Amino acid sequence: MLQQNDPTRLMRSFNLEPDPWQLEVLEGSHQRLLLNCSRQAGKSTTVAILAPANALCKACSLILILSRAFRQASELFGIVTELHTRAREPLLARRNAEELVFKHGSRIVCLPCKEETIRGYSNVSLMIIDEAARVPDDLYRAVRPMLAVSNGRLICLSTPYGKRGFFWQEWSAGGDAWHRIELPANQCPRIKPEFLEEERVHLGEQWFRQEYFCSFESVKGRVFPNFEKCVVKCSPSPPASGGCQPSEFGLLGLLNVGTKLLASLGLTQVVPTTGKKVGGIDFGFRNPFAAVWGILDHRNVLWLTHEHYGRGKALSEHLRQLPRDVTWYVDPSGANERTEMRIQGFNAIPGDNAIRPGISKIAARLDAGMLKVIEGACPNLLAEAGLYCWGEGAADKKAEAPIDEHNHAISALRYLLSRIDARGLKKKREEEPAEKPKPKETPGRDAWCNLENEALWTRIWPP
Repeated sequence: MLQQNDPTRLMRSFNLEPDPWQLEVLEGSHQRLLLNCSRQAGKSTTVAILAPANALCKACSLILILSRAFRQASELFGIVTELHTRAREPLLARRNAEELVFKHGSRIVCLPCKEETIRGYSNVSLMIIDEAARVPDDLYRAVRPMLAVSNGRLICLSTPYGKRGFFWQEWSAGGDAWHRIELPANQCPRIKPEFLEEERVHLGEQWFRQEYFCSFESVKGRVFPNFEKCVVKCSPSPPASGGCQPSEFGLLGLLNVGTKLLASLGLTQVVPTTGKKVGGIDFGFRNPFAAVWGILDHRNVLWLTHEHYGRGKALSEHLRQLPRDVTWYVDPSGANERTEMRIQGFNAIPGDNAIRPGISKIAARLDAGMLKVIEGACPNLLAEAGLYCWGEGAADKKAEAPIDEHNHAISALRYLLSRIDARGLKKKREEEPAEKPKPKETPGRDAWCNLENEALWTRIWPP
């Protein structure tokens, strides 16, 4: 059996002298590790050495390798099998294109990038996610529970790919649970300065910083560059008062006053509870099924409060996650799906599939401040908005056509707005006035001639 310090020795046995950051990865014991490294820095080789070292040093270990596509996961798995072969295949029981099995029960498995087909694994000792910046968030959320019982190690390695996805979220706001290692190209002795200068000229400054200097750059050519501005922090609507006025003391009064105070300071907004419940759906099986829904309030402001996003499941499975009291505007090409929804009691109306008018309707609501997305409610919609870009080809530019990807939740929103704004966006209406004060009643004769009418009396005591 190998000892715990063998990964470094194993790397040196291949005539590879580890850099300081590689020693930290190989000899460290960080349970959650993010590697934000330049292209060609050696991150894949480093974790490829960790995989067999972990499998050999502990019996019945399970090591999983994932990436954004099975082909890419297979590339990293190929490095693992090559290194194991160069080490004279210790304890090898069998090997195929997807799995290394060892005589003492350990396994190294290469997995496809499909959330619905990888849920059967548990008690994972080491999980490696390659090209993590490009791995879908739903896959990441599906594999994390595999580490729950084993308290296994999770290593995510990648070059940045914009300010989006779980890799950026964990890097920028994941807290102290993660140990982070950053390696720009100018700190890698194998990458020459002359080559970097050539790359800077050919790639452009933004792409160069992302590929070689670990910078999470905003995506160029986004269709909705300011979509994040519609995200709002909200507190729940105050409960019905049952006759109690907000000015009254007590917990209910304080809740109402506190909610209004935060809203007046711009720190939070109140989610409306009245209005028309509406939603949009983009059907999909291999591509994601996406649904977004919320409330169209009396001011014609659309509040998106929920999202459902998934792939590889029957429509009936998705419909279990959706409310029936919503008017759904759906993908017009899905006639069969629309029929199934109606049979199950949903109000499904075909939307308009015209892309450019739909984009214009989304942009109009963004510009007017009439689209609100509750913070944390629609993560996939926001992720797609960060990736949805105009095409760069000559034909695309002439036709003003966006690239046909990262647009499933966006399409659901487009179908919704294609109907509720079919006649153009109605301007935001002012707040509904409070109850008009009742006019003061002129006292009648009976009210005047009343013993309790003080106007009939002259006060003599007290003076």
